[in-house]
Amino acid sequence: MNGYFLTDQGKVRNHNEDAGGIFYNQSGQVLAVVADGMGGHRAGDVASEMATSHLHKKWQEVDALNSPEHSEEWLRGAIEVVNDEIKEYAEQHEECHGMGTTVVAAVCTDNFVTIGHIGDSRIYMANEYGFKRLTEDHSLVNELVKSGQISYEEAEHHPRKNVLLKALGTEAKVSADISTLEFEPDNRLLLCSDGLTNKVHEEELSHLSNFEGDWKEYGRQLIDLANERGGEDNITLAVVHFDERDVKEGADEC
Repeated sequence: MNGYFLTDQGKVRNHNEDAGGIFYNQSGQVLAVVADGMGGHRAGDVASEMATSHLHKKWQEVDALNSPEHSEEWLRGAIEVVNDEIKEYAEQHEECHGMGTTVVAAVCTDNFVTIGHIGDSRIYMANEYGFKRLTEDHSLVNELVKSGQISYEEAEHHPRKNVLLKALGTEAKVSADISTLEFEPDNRLLLCSDGLTNKVHEEELSHLSNFEGDWKEYGRQLIDLANERGGEDNITLAVVHFDERDVKEGADEC
């Protein structure tokens, strides 16, 4: 199981409010995280870093998640605890009042992947059935699209495109969207902040399906493309590849 994480400040912002990473537990299972913070001067980066570091810490305490039920229970609980920790910190530090963060997380095992998200950062999967977005934005414009008030094309340029309906750390109770899918050899996951998806079309992201080579180079190409098109926001992505060679090597060892 190979994971790669990249983040970039972009061309306009004076600091990076995104965070995330690729983390391994004691059994070699992968937790991938991308968080996009918000909340005023130097507060957004506090929220996103807290979400990332606290999920990482909890992941290090995990031996193995061997069933979808166990994985979903762990991820839901971990996100709820992190929500409480961010909200409590914001209440105790005046400069952080109102801060919050999006989060997308993927628990990757040799049989399944459990994903959870809050906000408008996204997860995509490439497998034998093609390339597909697995998350639905918790945003105002997405609700307007779903209700038929605006078209998908109008949503792309809507003046309130960045208004979120749900974020981690902003409410006492928050419910993440959690689901589990099969995860098979050569399946690929892409987690990313909206600094990428606002600039790079899904058709371009779909090259995830057939990319062969250095995954860091894949990520750098996408970040460079977003920056070439303005780079007004921070740009962050994580890729997880269930490498077929890992399976073959494991079988040979047996």
